[in-house]
Amino acid sequence: MTPHDPAAGLTREWLPEPDAGADAAPRVYPVRTEEDLLEARHAVRAATLAAGFGLVDQTRVVTAASELVRNAYIHGGGGTLTIERLRRSGFRGVRLTVSDQGPGIPDVEAALTDGYSTGPGLGHGLGGARRLMHDFEIRTSPGGGTTVSATRWTQG
Repeated sequence: MTPHDPAAGLTREWLPEPDAGADAAPRVYPVRTEEDLLEARHAVRAATLAAGFGLVDQTRVVTAASELVRNAYIHGGGGTLTIERLRRSGFRGVRLTVSDQGPGIPDVEAALTDGYSTGPGLGHGLGGARRLMHDFEIRTSPGGGTTVSATRWTQG
């Protein structure tokens, strides 16, 4: 059971508290080059390990992160990745926040639909990233960029 599970009696308003300690402070990574994409994946993998995620959940989060930072790089002209380790009521989580100052997403629902793409890809990235994470939110405005926040939870 995870914190977003309706059976757990928790709602969307339930907000996790960050882990205590300086080593758990949010880390911000630039997303401007191909090398930054690789560094982002390594940083996300390290955060999932530190949070105690199993291999399958590590892979889910790293895959989602790869899709999100690549979108910021390709469609948003670059941006940032913020990684936070979270803890609350017997659960540990990793929240990814990817922001860019690109053109924004004109139709979020369409962009989340499998097969929708504004580039040469297959159009599974954004929707796929949403399916891999427990909590997923997109904030976007035309000409004002896009911010995607996604969290995955594990017991612990």
